[in-house]
Amino acid sequence: MWRVSATGAPSAAGDSTDATYKPDKITLRARLTLIYGLLFFAAGSLLVIVNYVIVAQTLYGLDLRVMVGDFMPDEAYQDDFRQGIIDSVLQDLTRNSVIALLAVGIIALVLGYAVAGRALSPLKRITRTARRLSERSLHERIALGGPDDEIRELADTFDDMLERLDRAFAGQRRFVANASHELRTPLAINRTLLEVALADADVSPDLKTVGHTLLETNSRHERLIEGLLLLAKSENELSERTLVDLREIATQVVSQLSADVSDANITVREELHSAPLTGDPVLLERLVANLVENAARYNRGEDGEIIIRVGRQDGAPALQVENPGPVIADYEVAGLFEPFSRGSPDRTRSSKSAGLGLSIVRSVVRAHGGELQAWPRPGGGLVVTVRFPAATH
Repeated sequence: MWRVSATGAPSAAGDSTDATYKPDKITLRARLTLIYGLLFFAAGSLLVIVNYVIVAQTLYGLDLRVMVGDFMPDEAYQDDFRQGIIDSVLQDLTRNSVIALLAVGIIALVLGYAVAGRALSPLKRITRTARRLSERSLHERIALGGPDDEIRELADTFDDMLERLDRAFAGQRRFVANASHELRTPLAINRTLLEVALADADVSPDLKTVGHTLLETNSRHERLIEGLLLLAKSENELSERTLVDLREIATQVVSQLSADVSDANITVREELHSAPLTGDPVLLERLVANLVENAARYNRGEDGEIIIRVGRQDGAPALQVENPGPVIADYEVAGLFEPFSRGSPDRTRSSKSAGLGLSIVRSVVRAHGGELQAWPRPGGGLVVTVRFPAATH
């Protein structure tokens, strides 16, 4: 079974799910049961005390000397015998009342726990629906029935909020689709005009220099827009999933980037094993490519190395990309996955980077319901591990 290499302890980054201490919490059902129990024991104790007082007054009001006068002529013995009977009855009454209170109290706690669970079942339904909801499934509603009480009002308010969010996300999808066309078209026209102008043999060297500079600027803007649109798409829940093998995607990406990596004197070491999963092949290919490009861009100067591992981690398909490079502090790792983050001064971004690579990686992982971990490599560099849910057939 493939596991994370022991190069250092993972630190939280992106969607890292490292185990952290969480104090024990008492559920609302347990608190309600405890409140029910305390109220019952308080009322029961008060009832025992009142019953004790009533029985004591009744016993002291009885003339027991009439019953024992023939056997005990001495009044002193009669009073002692009377007091003994009263004390014995009151002791038995107290003991039996406490035992009965404890027995019935335990039954009350069990019944209170059941009643609390039934009363909170609508809240559990709301919670399950909220956890299941995503950008793709905002059309779902709780539609809680039953009496028109506070919980019903909460469910209806939640449904109204979902309706507004559904309309907002639908508008966002339309905006992304329109922006994709409106932003790409003028840049494509500019690139074409510049290329045609530079192809003219009569263009002066100064104009060629300016033209190439404008082409590079135009290309950088295209990459930025492409990255922003891809980031917006990857942050949405996947509407369609395809069964793919992460090993095949990694092999294809390494093949496509082999020329660029070789030109940078970087060696790619592959440890690829089959790792099937369901997801969007285009987004997954972009994820792997961004990790490899980032590892190449911030690699050690000469004779650099990139290690790519694909396989299974704890039964789940996983990918790990490791590279030497500048020293990164633990507290800087999470910031590397933010859009346009530059990290430490040693990690100056290349002019070919739009600053969105690792942000897109994090968004793609989220869209696939995966987990992302990253931590500094001893001696410099970064180790990024991505784990996805197992493939569903």
